[in-house]
Amino acid sequence: MPNNPLVIAVAGKGGTGKTTVCGMLIRHLAKKGKRILAVDADPNSNLNEVLGVELPISLGDIRETMAQRELNGDPIPGGMTKQEYAEFMMGDALTEEDDFDLLVMGRTQGEGCYCYVNGVLKTQITRYSGAYDVVVVDNEAGLEHISRGTLPHIDILLMVSDSSRRGIQAVGRVSRMVEDLKLSPKTSGLIVNRAPEGALDGGILEEIKLQNLTLLGVLPQDENVYKFDTAGRPSADVPDDSPVKLALRQITDKLGL
Repeated sequence: MPNNPLVIAVAGKGGTGKTTVCGMLIRHLAKKGKRILAVDADPNSNLNEVLGVELPISLGDIRETMAQRELNGDPIPGGMTKQEYAEFMMGDALTEEDDFDLLVMGRTQGEGCYCYVNGVLKTQITRYSGAYDVVVVDNEAGLEHISRGTLPHIDILLMVSDSSRRGIQAVGRVSRMVEDLKLSPKTSGLIVNRAPEGALDGGILEEIKLQNLTLLGVLPQDENVYKFDTAGRPSADVPDDSPVKLALRQITDKLGL
């Protein structure tokens, strides 16, 4: 029987360390024995690099190939049905690792003639996600795939910012978008990343209050992350006793993860 997995969405603007936080969360949950599907839903993301796996073909690329076939009237090869061909193509997009599996969404186009392929994409993701305990989705700030209904609902929304007013204001916009879209996560809150010495000054705390955000925790600027990144090593693999991972563990404990 398929599961009803816990869906954790991680969102925030680029440059805040969102994807590194997402990768560390995936590693944390994997060590707790959870079966995890990691979904890279940010076209500008590099979740595969953070996790140390090769970049697979994206579902967006497959989607475009199928849509163009339909537009051009090209026959489905091998006498397969559209559904069989979709499953055959999308099977190549799942990267299977020991601790987690990875899907990369890639870029999307408009609706219109792509409606059939979008429907197939949604069906395939639903089928994939049912085999896991947790689905962790690295989103762009616009939450495009979730707002379109391509990806599952949200149980937990983690909004990541750096320790700047502009970053907090960007998260405030994401939070309001979530309300406008009526996504209704069961739990949502702010994680401030790369805070000097793991502390926030009064101005940032004031901005968090102005944006009506719930602060889940603060992650310190960690030299280990910088060293791993410059050495070309997966930043999600910094030691478990690194300050950033210890702080993240406090957040996951608070969330019951």
